[in-house]
Amino acid sequence: MTLKKGNNGYQVRDLQQRLNAAGAQLKVDGWFGDATQKAIEQFQEKHDLPRTGYAGVRTLAILAGESRSKFIQHSQLAAAAIALGVSFAAMASVAEVESSGFGFFACGRPAILFERHVFYRQLLESDAAVAAEFAAKYPNICNPARGGYTGGSGEYQRFAIAYQLNPEAAICACSWGMFQIMGFHWQALGYPSPQAFKQAMDASEGEQLNALVKFIEADPVLHKALKSRKWAEFARRYNGPAYKENDYDIKLARVYQQFNATSKQGADNAVAA
Repeated sequence: MTLKKGNNGYQVRDLQQRLNAAGAQLKVDGWFGDATQKAIEQFQEKHDLPRTGYAGVRTLAILAGESRSKFIQHSQLAAAAIALGVSFAAMASVAEVESSGFGFFACGRPAILFERHVFYRQLLESDAAVAAEFAAKYPNICNPARGGYTGGSGEYQRFAIAYQLNPEAAICACSWGMFQIMGFHWQALGYPSPQAFKQAMDASEGEQLNALVKFIEADPVLHKALKSRKWAEFARRYNGPAYKENDYDIKLARVYQQFNATSKQGADNAVAA
């Protein structure tokens, strides 16, 4: 759920009450206007959240008293921008458009999508006979064709079966976290093992952001495209040749303009909090 300027109703009223409990002095009228937006920005700044001016998963969770240990921080985004040699607006744009929104499922485990065809391919590289055997026995887990998705945290049921069959191949066969980076990139990103990559993804959105930085650094063409803000080239390298189906390049350009304009006005830039 996301509450933003222009919303109204009991959910906004509850948000205003929680903001007041955290130190704001809002009129609790159920209308999300300028005052509520400013109060959220102040709350986000105080808690080192990405400063958006609207209340998303992270802001609402912290207002509800949940731990912030796994949430991405504004300072981490700033550090990532410095590491990559790009503006905060460019880094924030990538994090906004290319993230899955939230790095963890409600159950507390990192967001994943298990790819049975990748599991099959991983097994095939080491033992073709084993790949064929598992494909025959577990077609929804090991298959040369895509598919079999259950979605959401239900993917962990498929992952658990694959992990019993071959832990490393199972990790490699999942996309992980906010930025859905495939596990088979573990070595190229400098992790000592697939298990070490998984442990990082389990730890926090900050670690998931670190993986994104490593992923961009590992691809000089992708990195150069980001530095020069060639969004079509960046989207093609990051999302694949079908990037135009979801207008990733257009979204990146639009979000960057918004963030850059805000920066020039002296305000903070942000990604979804």
